[in-house]
Amino acid sequence: MGKALIVEADGGSRGNPGVAGYGALVRDGNTGELLAERAAPLGKASNNVAEYQGMIAGLLAAQEVDAGAEILVRMDSRLVVEQMAGRWKIKHEDMRRLAGEAQDVVRQVRSSGGSVSWTWIPREQNKAADKLSNDGMDGKNISRDLWRQQETGVPAGDDDASTQPPPVPHREVTTRLILVRHGVTDFTVAGRLDGRGGADPSLNAEGRGQAERAAGAVAQLVSGPVAVVTSSLARARETGAAVASVLGVEPTVDADWDEQNFGIWDGLSFAEIGERFPGQATRLRLEDDFRVEGGETHHDLAARVGEARARAVARGGTVVVATHRKPIMVVLQSLLGLSTGHSWLLATDPASLTAIEVRDDGSAVVGYTNDTHHLR
Repeated sequence: MGKALIVEADGGSRGNPGVAGYGALVRDGNTGELLAERAAPLGKASNNVAEYQGMIAGLLAAQEVDAGAEILVRMDSRLVVEQMAGRWKIKHEDMRRLAGEAQDVVRQVRSSGGSVSWTWIPREQNKAADKLSNDGMDGKNISRDLWRQQETGVPAGDDDASTQPPPVPHREVTTRLILVRHGVTDFTVAGRLDGRGGADPSLNAEGRGQAERAAGAVAQLVSGPVAVVTSSLARARETGAAVASVLGVEPTVDADWDEQNFGIWDGLSFAEIGERFPGQATRLRLEDDFRVEGGETHHDLAARVGEARARAVARGGTVVVATHRKPIMVVLQSLLGLSTGHSWLLATDPASLTAIEVRDDGSAVVGYTNDTHHLR
């Protein structure tokens, strides 16, 4: 049997939806000793999304401690606990997606001989995770692995560099990138993968409305020279066309902003992938060089998106890019120094806006992520 581990997790949103973050920690199930801590900001998200993200971060941290551990997840969110235990139905699209990601980690743990169970606890018994989630809402990224020091004697490290960055000196902003995720398609609503080389569906009626509202929001943000760039996929081109129409410019297609090619997984949900390819979805989330048959690796995606970002920055002024979930994740991962696994914890909802300012010395600042206020 694997180690007995306890995951305590929480998430919060100041506004619901509002400025969100998550926190999670792992304890030795026998001694209560603290083994790992995680916290991160999520941009704008709901309480429930943040709670799910915290649980996933805790599960991933426990899996690093022992891939086949006996894990007990303790949370003060009855919704998450009951949904993950299978006693309550999951109706919200974001919840279904996140629950699917969590269940994939659970399947990986079970395939390694471990187990995962959930229990609800009162809020006062979850104060450590709550504090970490507030750190996340404050913009802090925390990743401490005390268990590595216990096993190797190497210090676990201090997260002060990530949680208390030095002040950034003033530099002139030369380019402002506004990354717009496309509106929903029928594939999005059904939670199905839809990558480069797949079915390439158009926006549905809801998605067209989202694109129009996103265009109106972008128009309120733009002044001075502006360009609109889109991926080559239909849903991004249609979203970009709505933005370009409001701004009075012609969009340019750059196929390097396309979604990742998911090969033979295109059109499948994460639940179906878990059933047909046990444990493989976790590899997609964690391994840069994992390749689905006929698809791209995360490294392939990051390389082409990096080139596309460089071209967009070179334009100067404001550049609006209509693209997809993973390319936005890749850009933020690169700027924030996140691992591939942690980049999946970034919320990038359909028709959301993410703003990045690039300065004359090449440095960049993330203004905000996953802004969806215009959709409410």
